[in-house]
Amino acid sequence: MLTRLKSAAVPLAVLAVGIGIFVLLNATKPTPDAATELPRALSVYVETASERDAQLRIQANGEVRARIRSDIVPQVNGRIIEVSPEFVEGGAFAANETLFVIEDTDYQSALNEAQARVASAQVDLEQALADADVARKQLAGQANPSPLALKKPQVARAEAGLEAALASLSLAKTNLARTRVSLPYAGRIAMTTVDLGQFVSAGKVVGSAFSTDSVEVRLPLTDAQLGALGVPIGYRFEEGQGLPVDFSAEVAGKVYRWSGELTRMDALIDPATRVIYATAEVKDPYKNLTSRDAMPLAVGLYVNASIAGRIVDDAIEIPGEGLRAGNRVFVLTEEGQLSIRNVNVIHNTADQTLLSSGVSQGENVIVSAIRNPIAGMRLESIDSKPGSQEGNQEDYQEDYQDSGAIDALAD
Repeated sequence: MLTRLKSAAVPLAVLAVGIGIFVLLNATKPTPDAATELPRALSVYVETASERDAQLRIQANGEVRARIRSDIVPQVNGRIIEVSPEFVEGGAFAANETLFVIEDTDYQSALNEAQARVASAQVDLEQALADADVARKQLAGQANPSPLALKKPQVARAEAGLEAALASLSLAKTNLARTRVSLPYAGRIAMTTVDLGQFVSAGKVVGSAFSTDSVEVRLPLTDAQLGALGVPIGYRFEEGQGLPVDFSAEVAGKVYRWSGELTRMDALIDPATRVIYATAEVKDPYKNLTSRDAMPLAVGLYVNASIAGRIVDDAIEIPGEGLRAGNRVFVLTEEGQLSIRNVNVIHNTADQTLLSSGVSQGENVIVSAIRNPIAGMRLESIDSKPGSQEGNQEDYQEDYQDSGAIDALAD
């Protein structure tokens, strides 16, 4: 029995000695220095904020429309006997140029008849005047002769007959002139529905045309854009004093540009969209079409417009991508840390943002994306155009998460 106890005690003693040695070694081992290396800085793109006097520019778009557009409607009946070569879709015509001619035989006969009636009425008037002169002489010695005895009613009737004949003659001349259809402005033909030999009726639309001396573009503006223009609702500019407007559009795979001016503001706000419409005008949109490289500002074209607004003094300018949601701006400080600023925005476009406060001249505004931005996080700038930073940001976030720095900064 004693032998068995001795045999069991030896392994237990060896185990106890081993545990004691392990505890002793673990207690006396050297303590390594704590890691103090900070996570690497996130690389960002920055632009320097500048202070200057800036002219606000408003971006809008709209459809080009003719200043004058009218239907072509004959005022007399008849068969078309002559048509101008320009009376086709796209044809150009001058002011008062004949577009087509209606057969005038009936109207020429009506004119001749009216002229004959005028001649007859003139004879009747001369006869009545002569009779009145004779009666006046015969009744010279009588006291208070009656108007009928003096032939005054007969003279009045003859004068009225002549006036009626002259009115008929004027109408006959007008109807004859109306057989030659024209428009009182220079323009282009948009549409025609008749041709040589067809009979047309008075009052029936046979085509449409528009003027080419100028075109207009209606531009919808928001309340903020109206403020950037600095003009009131319903304002009308003097001739040649409107705000400059630059138009652009892509036609046939190429970008073309035109210049015009803002001429007036609507007097009411659109109740459906809550915008105010401004009208810009471009003179001679179809000029210089003898060149193959020329492109007119054609009616119906959809264009982008850039309007020169009011001038702001001492504004801080930053790139448009520097403005974040909630009117915030991310700034890279001299210490290489992120500073999140609340700013007052004067005007904002895709390319430019103007501020009145929140950022100072010369500060570095961050224009690249930052996921999970935290004030005070380490950053560094890179000198190239913005590109993809997703890989860099993922490594950066992992470094911060591993080190517990994000939690520390958040606290």
